[in-house]
Amino acid sequence: MNGPMEADGYTKPRVKDYMTRDVATVSPDDTVEEVSVRIAESEEHSGFPVCERRRVEGFVTARDLLLEDDSTPIFRVMTTDLIVAHPDMKVTDAARVILRSGIQKLPVVDDAGNLVGIISNADVIRSQIERATPEKVGKLIRTLENIHSIKLSEERRDIQLEELTPTQGRVYADELEGRRYELEHGLAEPLVVIDNGGTLLLADGHHRVLAADRLELEEMDAYVIVIDHPIDLGMAKTAKKEGLESIKDIEVVDYAKHPLVETTKRFQSGE
Repeated sequence: MNGPMEADGYTKPRVKDYMTRDVATVSPDDTVEEVSVRIAESEEHSGFPVCERRRVEGFVTARDLLLEDDSTPIFRVMTTDLIVAHPDMKVTDAARVILRSGIQKLPVVDDAGNLVGIISNADVIRSQIERATPEKVGKLIRTLENIHSIKLSEERRDIQLEELTPTQGRVYADELEGRRYELEHGLAEPLVVIDNGGTLLLADGHHRVLAADRLELEEMDAYVIVIDHPIDLGMAKTAKKEGLESIKDIEVVDYAKHPLVETTKRFQSGE
């Protein structure tokens, strides 16, 4: 990230690090019909910033166009009371604005009021995912180093799914659908994989892997913890005991069979 360092020594992600810079816009003089067609033909746009040259004059959404005459110019129906973000704003602050306002996308403007990008709720989620996964990997590395008295390294790789050995025997159907949605919208966390002397053990991401397999993806982004000389890992023993050799061996079960749900049902029935 390119944002300035904070007092705690960590770089806080900024809007400019996650915003989309190539922004589709409309003109104030475009008609309701023209913008309606653009929205109808787009799979990702439900509204547009309205710009005169580069300066943001307003924002128009599909809702603004309802019941309006086709020939009405956009400047008559657009929202002019705008909430915008600045490129140097912290992503966490932009997230608060998005959450409290209910706006899904914030135009990003510079000090002169010129449009330089747009940041969406999906961008905010992606920023939080990218912060959470390295912390998870760091904790796992420290745990393995302490248990086995070794020094480990970490890499970022694209991993072939067929090469993975799972360490979890089942996943839940509803969560699998959630991970599929995340993959389709670019929101999935990277996997966490342990390269134990060439054997790739899937430490975290079993639902994501199965969702990717159903989408016919062959590889995924992963944080890889590298163990140069193979060691006897507990999760490898678990995989062998359960007969887990590939992701095809992972069982998909209905969430109603989740142990916590079963426990809740027992309490409700008075057992």
